[in-house]
Amino acid sequence: MPFGLIKRLTKSQDKKKTAPKKATAPERHHKPKPKSKPAPKKAPKPKVAPWDPATFDVAPEEGKTRFHDLNLDDRIMRGIFDLGFQYCSPIQAQSLPLTLAGHDIIGKAQTGTGKTAAFLVTVLQKLLSTKPAERYASEPRALVLAPTRELAMQIARDAAGLSKYTDLNVVTVLGGVDYDKQKQQLTNEVVDIVVATPGRLLDFLQQEIVFLDQVEMLVIDEADRMLDMGFIPDLKRIIRATPEKSIRQTQLFSATFPMDILNLSASWTHVPMQVEIEPESVATETVEQHFYSIEESRKVKVLAKYLKRDDIGKAIIFANRRDTSRDLTDALKKEGIRAMLLSGEVAQQKRMKTLDRFKSEDGSVMVATDVAGRGIHVDGITHVFNYNLPDDPEDYVHRIGRTGRAGSSGVAISLIDEYEAYGLPELEKYLGKKVSTEPLPED
Repeated sequence: MPFGLIKRLTKSQDKKKTAPKKATAPERHHKPKPKSKPAPKKAPKPKVAPWDPATFDVAPEEGKTRFHDLNLDDRIMRGIFDLGFQYCSPIQAQSLPLTLAGHDIIGKAQTGTGKTAAFLVTVLQKLLSTKPAERYASEPRALVLAPTRELAMQIARDAAGLSKYTDLNVVTVLGGVDYDKQKQQLTNEVVDIVVATPGRLLDFLQQEIVFLDQVEMLVIDEADRMLDMGFIPDLKRIIRATPEKSIRQTQLFSATFPMDILNLSASWTHVPMQVEIEPESVATETVEQHFYSIEESRKVKVLAKYLKRDDIGKAIIFANRRDTSRDLTDALKKEGIRAMLLSGEVAQQKRMKTLDRFKSEDGSVMVATDVAGRGIHVDGITHVFNYNLPDDPEDYVHRIGRTGRAGSSGVAISLIDEYEAYGLPELEKYLGKKVSTEPLPED
């Protein structure tokens, strides 16, 4: 969606082209809520050896922004140093100066562009630079919302890495796993950052296990995916429980901007600044792409034969439906393939074990729905197979982006039957190039 639409939506608020200073928070409660209690003192993190920031030496380079240029807290810089980052990615370079200055932001960026670190650095910097006079249990200062459990867990891991040398506490609130543990963390600990999926968070909110009226920083990641998954009603109820938009700082990120997201972004953000990062190529140039014409009835046999080749390392096979992915996993196992299943119907604990196994085993094969298309980062994936061509061309790009990462090469193979061939013109339009089907290789 063109960013001009966003500009028209916010034009009436943005005549001066700069956001006014955030409103000062009104005097809010200083009494414990019904199930809230004074926060216990944080358990100190284990002592670590002193660190000299001078050891993090990154030379200025024309056209690049260093994290050194952003005047970040040394504790954040140490986390960045440990993670091996030196220069900001494009989304970080454009958004961080704005959000660190206190602006709300509407960002358009694909998965894998570094947007997670972009919003987390701002959240951590603000939480470290200001401290409330009083804290109560169950009251996070920052809330990050993500559409899937896998993405939320990835964000929480990134937050833990960046905040490693701080005393900030990150808690994940996810459906399908650790209900009692999450409840205890929220009610018995000082909670600085909650990373959550909407369903479980709304459950805890309605039970008064968590309170959101002290949220200073709100992040909504992959808003378009939230829309696709039907989370918008839950999001509206959650956001109504936070301070009004002129008080909190909001960062909203989306890979696309359908009209519904444009309208919601205008109601959820306060005089937002806009950042749009177009990928250098819609589909990564490091991925070799093939589209093979094949009858639907032959797909399993052909796929199994392909997976037994010596050049296949880790592979992900994407199917559009849960039942298709389940049946495909069973069929591949009968063909002698050690296939594992990852879809929304698999219990969360099992999904986590499946992911761990997939990461650790060489030559492993995972069959997945698009729940794995975003937010999961596994090194060493050599091949991505599309058992079904996705309905949305953008999902094709997310799928094949699981391989060919960090400069490595990868292969994406799509099995196109006679019905799926009708979707190729739309994919061609999105990719901006001709998509030609090929006959299956003789071998």
